[in-house]
This record gives sequence, structure tokens and C-alpha cells, in this order.
Amino acid sequence: MAVNSSTRDRIVSAAAKLFYAEGIRAVSVDAVAEAAGVTKRTLYYHFDSKDDLIAAYLDGRDQPNLQLFQKWFGETQGDVATKVEGIFRNLARAARHPKWKGCGFLRTSAELANMPGHPAMRIGAAHKKKFEILLQQSLEAEGIDGTEVLARQVRLLLDGSFAVVLLHRDPSYMETAGMAAASLIRSALSSR
Repeated sequence: MAVNSSTRDRIVSAAAKLFYAEGIRAVSVDAVAEAAGVTKRTLYYHFDSKDDLIAAYLDGRDQPNLQLFQKWFGETQGDVATKVEGIFRNLARAARHPKWKGCGFLRTSAELANMPGHPAMRIGAAHKKKFEILLQQSLEAEGIDGTEVLARQVRLLLDGSFAVVLLHRDPSYMETAGMAAASLIRSALSSR
């Protein structure tokens, strides 16, 4: 029997809104079913467990988030350092929205810190690694040496800025992290 993908998509969409707004532990399967307009039985027809639903939520964020970063990078005028800084500036702009709650991947990993084998943890780690690889490829295209370490440093600045902005509710921290990332990249560009 074929699974109705529109019902599955509706469930994931409802879960995504609730999980991002309230956190994965705070949201019950009952609440997701109600928000999706389905019965709990229907939800469990499409997902074996809440853990599978959490994994689907993050999986659904993976490509759209990466594509958004690539779009911001591509739309920013200037050298690669300025383009990377553009990602941070755009994230800071997004963080000024009242419904912004930070990085869904990082927030989920914090909630599941005691469950390193959870499927959502693997999806989150893979997502972060994909961003790092995209960044590394952009840096390699500029003839920079040591791009693996440099991409990792920029990713640490990005993820750290997510955490600090959540703590202080001040997106300027993200802009400051972007300036630091651009400085690291300009230093690498000048030593080519």
C-alpha cells in the first residue's frame, strides 16, 4: 500500500513548526497530530516513533538551509571573504525576526545531547559537515591553502554566533563573527 505523501508532508510541516517554536521535548506526538489535522494512529502509520518524526523534521531543513546559505553567498558582491561575511549578515537579519529561535540543528542536538546515536544527531552532524564542505570548496576555488581547517574555523564562528545570539538576543554578535570569519579568510588570501 502506498503511503500518502501529502499527509506525511503535512505531519512533518506541523512538527517542524512546533519543534522549532517550542523544542522537541516540549512537543507531544498528540500536539503534532492535532496541528496536522490527523489522528495519532495516522501519524504512527507514517512514522514509527517520535524519534523518526524528529529525524524527518531535521532532514526537511537540510537542503533548504544549505540552499539559502549558497544563495546568500552568491548574491553578496565582493571577494570570497565578503561573500562569507554576507552569510553572517543575512543570518543576523533573520535573527532580528521575533519568531527566530536559532539553528534548529543545534537546538535539537542540545536537547538530545545524551543520545549521540539518535538519528536526528546524525542528520544534524551531516548537515553541519555539508556546510563545511561547501565552504571548503569555495575557499579551494580561490587557491587558498589549508581550506579544511579554515572552513572549520568559519563554521565554529557561525555555530558559536548562533549560541551567543540566543543568549543575548543581540544579532550584532553574528555580524561580529562574520567580520572575524572575513578576517581569517583575508589573511589566508594574502598568504597565497
